[in-house]
Amino acid sequence: MRNRRRPSRPAPQEVRVVTDSTACLPAGLPGGPVVVPLRVLVGDEAYAEGEDITPDRLAELVSAGRHVTTSQPSPEAFAAVYRTLGEQGVRSVVSVHLSGALSGTVGSAGTAAARSPLQVRAVDSRTAAAGLGFAARAAAECAAAGADAAHVAARAIEVAGTAHAMFVVDTLEHLRRGGRLSGPAAALGTVLGVKPILRLSDGAIELAQRVRTRAAGAERLLEQAAGYVAGATRPVVAVHHFGAHDRALALAGRLHTRTRADVEVTPLSAVLGVHVGPGTLAVVVADLGDHAH
Repeated sequence: MRNRRRPSRPAPQEVRVVTDSTACLPAGLPGGPVVVPLRVLVGDEAYAEGEDITPDRLAELVSAGRHVTTSQPSPEAFAAVYRTLGEQGVRSVVSVHLSGALSGTVGSAGTAAARSPLQVRAVDSRTAAAGLGFAARAAAECAAAGADAAHVAARAIEVAGTAHAMFVVDTLEHLRRGGRLSGPAAALGTVLGVKPILRLSDGAIELAQRVRTRAAGAERLLEQAAGYVAGATRPVVAVHHFGAHDRALALAGRLHTRTRADVEVTPLSAVLGVHVGPGTLAVVVADLGDHAH
């Protein structure tokens, strides 16, 4: 009897990318980074972001006045993910996370990396939301193409460095309470009764402009995003919202009509949403450039 050859199994991918849930990645993204959830605390109840509670549900709780706080993943949570990847044959991990100026998440990843038997590079993206998501996805594409860990990490940093993140909020009170914005800046927005436009600059949140209405805020986001798209070689664009789905779709439609760019619409991650508050709209533009693996 002739022996039948068993089909060979594909070799395991040697480098994998890990990120965190603030990357606002679309659900069911094939071949994307491994996502480690941050924690959301509602009273005495703890939830894993993206697994146990949705951003829309959290926006409802925040609007209802529930006390909500957040916490970064522990080093043990990252260590468990790295260990599982090692068991799958992965040799190196590039762990890309939201700005260290906003969260200690990348610090937890770094602590776990130092203890891991794998080679793990913890990368501070200096951005958040889709700025982080686009960087992690671009890095994951390089990893899937067979690039080494140094190349993958460099690609994440490259794309993250092009990201422009802008958002308009109903009030600065949530950011002030969470310590993500100075008291004087928060007070200025509140006293004037305006809609603040914020931006991420070198990983930190700063007050960029003030407008009088939500409509004016959306218009300003549209103008800024269109300018960034026009200046990009290969732009990628996302619109986020926290409890403002219809307004986000409207903004995305106008942005697509104006720039012809494809625009993803996703909820702002629950952890980020807690700090900016319900009603927030955000636009993120990054440039994938002419990179070749």
